[in-house]
Amino acid sequence: MRKDGRSCDQGRPVQIIRHFTKYAQGSVLIKTGETAVLCTAMIDETVPSFMRGEERGWITAEYNMLPSSTKTRKKRDRNGKTDSRSVEIQRLIGRSLRSTLDLSKLGERTIKIDCDVLQADGGTRTASITGAFVALYDAIQWLLNKEIISENPINCFVASISVGLFKDVPILDLCYDEDSQAIVDMNVVMTDNNEFIEIQGTGEQRPFSQDELEKFLFLAKKGINSLIADQKSALGIK
Repeated sequence: MRKDGRSCDQGRPVQIIRHFTKYAQGSVLIKTGETAVLCTAMIDETVPSFMRGEERGWITAEYNMLPSSTKTRKKRDRNGKTDSRSVEIQRLIGRSLRSTLDLSKLGERTIKIDCDVLQADGGTRTASITGAFVALYDAIQWLLNKEIISENPINCFVASISVGLFKDVPILDLCYDEDSQAIVDMNVVMTDNNEFIEIQGTGEQRPFSQDELEKFLFLAKKGINSLIADQKSALGIK
């Protein structure tokens, strides 16, 4: 048992609240344990210059942590500068979401995703991906309802979760205290077809074996399948 009473293969309680803000075509507040992230999706009727004339769309993402999201105040980004961790995470979010779509069905437009961490207790990047997909889904439904696009470009659902080795035991969905002491730390992005989009694994204190990797992926699959069920429930999909 862990300090919050969870078993090793148990994720944190998840809450997905849709339509959280007024103006975005898709907006979600996602809570996973003590972590809370606001994810919005807004439509821009342009594409990056390198895609003009290709008759397909684009998904891009930005990620940020609010100053009060951590125990000690996090400085805001200034003068257009984004810290390297945030750049890495927003690229991961963008890749993860683009992998779920047929971009040719989106038309020459961009859906811009913003993920703002309101409170951080581990797993902010994984919660961002999971919540952002629901916001993206709602934005695409808005395009369909307005008959701006005629076909749904979504090929699959996607969610993400962390796994790791804590006190020599594989565990699912690490909170901050577990993550900061983990022997191995891993983030997994996977679809509802049980296909992997990204696996980020690091031996923080020692290398890990193939047998341990398989245990991590088994846990991640279980956790992500549960998160995708949460997404579909929030969207009213059976």
